[in-house]
Amino acid sequence: MNLAKQIYLRKSCRKYVDEFIDMGPIHEFIAQVKPLNEDINYRYEILEKDNVNLKTRWSAPYYLALYSEKKENYLVNIGFIFQQVSLFLQSIDVGSCWVGMGSIKNDDPEFIILIAFGKSDNKTRDISDFKRKKLSEICNVVDERLMPAQLAPSAINSQPWYFTRTDEGFDVYQVKQNILKRQILKKWNPIDVGIALAHLYVTNENTFKFEVKSNFENLKGHTYIGSVRI
Repeated sequence: MNLAKQIYLRKSCRKYVDEFIDMGPIHEFIAQVKPLNEDINYRYEILEKDNVNLKTRWSAPYYLALYSEKKENYLVNIGFIFQQVSLFLQSIDVGSCWVGMGSIKNDDPEFIILIAFGKSDNKTRDISDFKRKKLSEICNVVDERLMPAQLAPSAINSQPWYFTRTDEGFDVYQVKQNILKRQILKKWNPIDVGIALAHLYVTNENTFKFEVKSNFENLKGHTYIGSVRI
């Protein structure tokens, strides 16, 4: 299955039609998806719109409710896993969108975030329609291998990832937002970094490796997340 090409077409979808979806292929894909950290337990459930609380002006027929135990990089891990799912959904003609302003009706301390999904006629775009930072703004050197990460979606399009090239690959950082944005994005930006890393994984499936090093460079205004080889 080639999910890589979906990166260059994907659009966060907010217009859906209320049409039945066979959940079997979705469950099957999630059962074999690659996590960033295999030591972090996570789970999900599929809910209909009547079972979620939304602060959006739009809704979808279905929602993935995502849960995780809280360990180092658990939010990055959730973004990494379920962006693969989002790309898979698009590959089977289903639109999706990460929903930060939503919750489940039954309180659960491990709940993280929702992903809306459903059939849609408005789920793709041309690459010229992406509004993203330049490669020179997300890495200390311009490296075309980072274009899949460059195109990743993020909360309010904050694009909080930054890479520094090393002999082995790249060190990965999260940009520290200003005080106002930090209050809004503190939970979502680590998920965004995981989403960007998922794009690097699906475009480098056979060579991608992630680790958290002890001897990384401290960058002012940035938080070290880990290091990748692609």
